[in-house]
Amino acid sequence: MRPQLENPDLAIGDIMDIWPATIPVFLRHRMLCVGCLIRPFHSLSDACAEYGLDEETFLRALREAVQDDDPSAPRPT
Repeated sequence: MRPQLENPDLAIGDIMDIWPATIPVFLRHRMLCVGCLIRPFHSLSDACAEYGLDEETFLRALREAVQDDDPSAPRPT
């Protein structure tokens, strides 16, 4: 069973490995997480705090990327 994208403890590295479609979202926000050696240890909360991003807004962008990549994925309400 796949972990949930919304899991606050899920590491950035896991997010990118499980949902590669999220990588462009990190790049669009000029985040260096894609090549970072710490990505297996940083959570989404950690990265958003580090880059001064609103976590809910960024999570929404990640969800959209995942859904665009998988049309069978449930849509948020």
